[in-house]
Formats: sequence, C-alpha cells, structure tokens
Amino acid sequence: MQIAPILERSRQLVRQRGFSPSEAAQLAIDEYVELADLPIEEIQLAEQIEIELTGFGLLQRYLDDPLIEEIWINRPNQIHYFSASGHHVESVSLSQETIQNLIRRMLRHSRRKLDRLTPYVDADLPDGSRLHVVIPEITRQNWAINIRKFSKHRLTIQEMVDHGTLSKNQAETLSSAVKAGKSILVSGATQAGKTTLLTALLREVDESERVVSCEDTFELSLEHDDWVAMQTRPASAEGSLEIGLRELVRQALRMRPTRLVIGEVRGAEALDLLVALNSGIPGMGTIHARSARGAIEKLLTLPLLAGENITDRFLRPTISSAIDLIVHCERDSEGRRKVSEVLEVANENLA
Repeated sequence: MQIAPILERSRQLVRQRGFSPSEAAQLAIDEYVELADLPIEEIQLAEQIEIELTGFGLLQRYLDDPLIEEIWINRPNQIHYFSASGHHVESVSLSQETIQNLIRRMLRHSRRKLDRLTPYVDADLPDGSRLHVVIPEITRQNWAINIRKFSKHRLTIQEMVDHGTLSKNQAETLSSAVKAGKSILVSGATQAGKTTLLTALLREVDESERVVSCEDTFELSLEHDDWVAMQTRPASAEGSLEIGLRELVRQALRMRPTRLVIGEVRGAEALDLLVALNSGIPGMGTIHARSARGAIEKLLTLPLLAGENITDRFLRPTISSAIDLIVHCERDSEGRRKVSEVLEVANENLA
C-alpha cells in the first residue's frame, strides 16, 4: 500500500486545521479506509505516519537507537550504520526523493542550505547529531549522507577510568592539568573518542571560569554556566559572507575568555589558536593525527596555510610555549577506545 496520499493528507490537516500529528494521522487513515475496500493495519500505519510527521521517517529508529554511533547512506534503498557490534548494512525502502525530502527537513533546524551553488553542508540536528551531506555534481550520482551521533550522557573523567578508556594515573594527570590552566590538545583518528574526552576534560574546568568555544558545527555539550558556544557559517547565495573558524577565534578573544576551546583544529585557525594561547589564555581542542608526535607535526604545518610569512623558526618556539599536553586517543579493532599516550610538549619533541 502507498502511504504517500495518507501522509500528504495528514500534513494538510496539521497545516490547515491545526490537528496534532496523531489526530491528523488517525483522521487521514479513517478517510482512506472509507474510500478503499482494503484491509490495513491501522495501528502500525498510524505510528508510521506520526513518525513521518514528527521525526525523520525511516531514519528515526536508527537515530533513536543508543547503540548506533554513525549512519550513512551511499545510494537509495540501503543504509549503513556502525554500532557497538560493528558495521552493518540493511536494505530498506528509501527512494532518492524520500532521501532528499528527509535531508531538507533535517536542515530546517540549522537553517543551512544545500543546492547546486552549495553542494555540501555540515549541520547539527535537534538531538545534537552532526549531519554531513554532499550532492551531485560533487558526487557522481547519488546524495552522500553521514550522520554522526553523540551520546546524550556526558562521561566524566572517573567514568572513563571505570570504562578502561583512561588509566587512573592518566586521569589524575589530566584533571590536575585542567585545574592548573594547562593548554591541552586531544589527538586521534576519526571516531577515536576525541570529542568525548574533550567534553570530559571541560567538566573539570572550575565554574568560575568563562569558556568560549568555536566549532564548525555544534558538537560540544557542556553543563557550564558561563559558556558561549559559536559555530561557523558558510557563505550563501543571498550574499551573506562566510564566517570561518579564524574569525570565530578573533571574536572569542574579545569575549574575555579564561578558557578558549576549538572543537577541531584543521586549518589556518591553528595559527590564531597558537597566538591566542601565547597571550596567556589556556586552551583546549582536538586535532586529527595518528600519534601525539603526529599532532605536533600537524601544528608545524597547518599555520603555514595562514600566509607565506609564517616560518618554521617562528612556529617551533610558539608551539612549545602554547601547548602543554597532547593526549592521543585510539580505537582498537573491537571498537574499544582508550588514551594511548599523554605527551608533555617540550623543546626536545620539536627538534
């Protein structure tokens, strides 16, 4: 049975007559039953219609599953996801048109656009998940979608010790470093647990401090009274200018922060971060790297993107005085995350 006519009638009832989603679904089904001489599972159909009206359709059950960490779609009628038990692929009834409609609904929360002029987008969903979409002609044929989910439970340092992610000595070292105002960079590969650890470390920041964070899309979630969270903005076809991480860092420095946080250091903003930290403001952030020393190598490279006048001779002492610790996260083949290294940045590491 095609549910499209029932779904469209339900939406019409919500828009024009102010019905609740459940009321609209039930009335639309009742109308359909009167016209069609076919047996239907009314309860199941009503639940499906209500999910379409209030959530994100077929994707909603994957979003609601706390064991699923990431969802991605490469082509119609197929969903990939990664959970505690590994990588899974499922065949589903998901047309290209349905996918496009779902993505447009998802983007309403962040008010970001996706079209031929802006063929890729990073956005946050209402539950805090991160959405990334790329469309043709950047992709060959189909829309490519990734949804990275984040646990609603914010782990503490002690819980990470209990889970085996941190050793007791590592936890004590990191907790003391945060409270002492040290600058800490968390390194690791994708899905190694960098943001989870960064969030746990930020929970150690004293309530008297003013935290200002800068991210491409909102991922950090803190329970801190004096916290300002900012995210970048892409340029739009209507003429609004792009606001990148470098500009956010500059704005953050005018907000009297006592702790500056960069969600992920990946480009020329590395220079602005190093300069800010050298001014005496402690900072924290994440960086993609294969090791703690690999993170140092990236810090010696990324600032070069800011201009030709940046030299290695300037960067080495700047990094040494700006960053105190690099904490490297890893994920093993069975999906277990752990902190494999806590490196104190010193001149000998920059030789």
